[in-house]
Amino acid sequence: MDTDDLSTESYHGILVEAEKLTHDLTLYYGLLSYDCKDETEYIDKAYKLTREIMQADDYELDDLFWGNPPEKHKLHFTLKKIIANIEKIKIIPIEKRHYD
Repeated sequence: MDTDDLSTESYHGILVEAEKLTHDLTLYYGLLSYDCKDETEYIDKAYKLTREIMQADDYELDDLFWGNPPEKHKLHFTLKKIIANIEKIKIIPIEKRHYD
Protein backbone atom coordinates (compact mmCIF):
# COMPACT_ATOMS: atom_id res chain seq x y z
CA MET A 1 0.00 0.00 0.00
CA ASP A 2 0.98 3.64 -0.27
CA THR A 3 0.47 6.55 2.12
CA ASP A 4 -2.17 7.86 -0.32
CA ASP A 5 -4.29 4.84 0.67
CA LEU A 6 -4.42 5.90 4.32
CA SER A 7 -7.45 7.54 5.83
CA THR A 8 -7.23 11.23 6.57
CA GLU A 9 -7.20 10.38 10.27
CA SER A 10 -4.20 8.08 9.95
CA TYR A 11 -2.33 10.33 7.55
CA HIS A 12 -2.68 13.38 9.77
CA GLY A 13 -2.32 11.54 13.06
CA ILE A 14 0.94 9.85 12.11
CA LEU A 15 2.64 11.39 9.08
CA VAL A 16 1.69 15.03 9.55
CA GLU A 17 2.48 14.81 13.25
CA ALA A 18 5.93 13.36 12.47
CA GLU A 19 6.53 16.05 9.85
CA LYS A 20 5.96 18.76 12.45
CA LEU A 21 9.20 17.60 14.09
CA THR A 22 11.36 16.55 11.16
CA HIS A 23 11.01 15.25 7.65
CA ASP A 24 13.48 12.48 8.51
CA LEU A 25 10.97 10.96 10.95
CA THR A 26 8.20 11.24 8.36
CA LEU A 27 10.29 9.22 5.90
CA TYR A 28 10.31 6.21 8.22
CA TYR A 29 6.54 6.27 8.63
CA GLY A 30 6.07 6.75 4.90
CA LEU A 31 8.36 3.87 3.93
CA LEU A 32 6.58 1.67 6.45
CA SER A 33 3.40 1.80 4.36
CA TYR A 34 4.99 -0.12 1.49
CA ASP A 35 5.33 -3.20 3.71
CA CYS A 36 1.64 -3.19 4.67
CA LYS A 37 -1.38 -4.70 2.98
CA ASP A 38 -3.93 -2.37 4.60
CA GLU A 39 -4.38 0.49 7.03
CA THR A 40 -4.89 -1.77 10.04
CA GLU A 41 -1.51 -3.39 9.46
CA TYR A 42 0.05 0.03 8.89
CA ILE A 43 -1.30 1.37 12.17
CA ASP A 44 -0.01 -1.67 14.06
CA LYS A 45 3.45 -1.34 12.50
CA ALA A 46 3.51 2.43 13.07
CA TYR A 47 2.71 1.84 16.73
CA LYS A 48 5.52 -0.72 17.01
CA LEU A 49 7.98 1.58 15.21
CA THR A 50 7.07 4.45 17.52
CA ARG A 51 7.69 2.31 20.61
CA GLU A 52 11.03 1.15 19.21
CA ILE A 53 12.17 4.72 18.56
CA MET A 54 11.11 5.71 22.08
CA GLN A 55 13.40 3.00 23.47
CA ALA A 56 16.38 3.85 21.26
CA ASP A 57 19.55 5.06 22.91
CA ASP A 58 21.47 8.15 21.79
CA TYR A 59 23.73 6.17 19.45
CA GLU A 60 20.73 4.52 17.74
CA LEU A 61 18.96 7.88 17.42
CA ASP A 62 22.05 9.37 15.86
CA ASP A 63 22.06 6.58 13.26
CA LEU A 64 18.31 6.78 12.73
CA PHE A 65 18.49 10.50 11.97
CA TRP A 66 21.67 10.35 9.89
CA GLY A 67 23.79 12.13 12.48
CA ASN A 68 21.27 14.93 13.03
CA PRO A 69 18.78 13.77 15.67
CA PRO A 70 16.15 16.17 16.98
CA GLU A 71 16.24 17.21 20.62
CA LYS A 72 15.32 14.16 22.66
CA HIS A 73 12.52 15.82 24.64
CA LYS A 74 10.92 17.12 21.43
CA LEU A 75 11.23 13.70 19.82
CA HIS A 76 9.60 11.97 22.77
CA PHE A 77 6.83 14.57 22.87
CA THR A 78 6.10 13.91 19.19
CA LEU A 79 6.26 10.13 19.62
CA LYS A 80 3.85 10.27 22.57
CA LYS A 81 1.50 12.39 20.47
CA ILE A 82 1.67 9.83 17.63
CA ILE A 83 0.89 7.01 20.10
CA ALA A 84 -2.10 8.98 21.42
CA ASN A 85 -3.28 9.64 17.85
CA ILE A 86 -2.96 5.96 16.95
CA GLU A 87 -5.04 5.00 19.98
CA LYS A 88 -7.74 7.47 18.87
CA ILE A 89 -7.62 6.20 15.27
CA LYS A 90 -8.04 2.57 16.37
CA ILE A 91 -11.35 3.47 18.02
CA ILE A 92 -12.79 4.80 14.75
CA PRO A 93 -14.34 2.01 12.67
CA ILE A 94 -12.73 1.80 9.22
CA GLU A 95 -16.02 2.55 7.48
CA LYS A 96 -16.31 5.80 9.46
CA ARG A 97 -12.81 7.04 8.53
CA HIS A 98 -12.41 9.59 5.75
CA TYR A 99 -10.54 8.95 2.51
CA ASP A 100 -9.56 11.38 -0.23
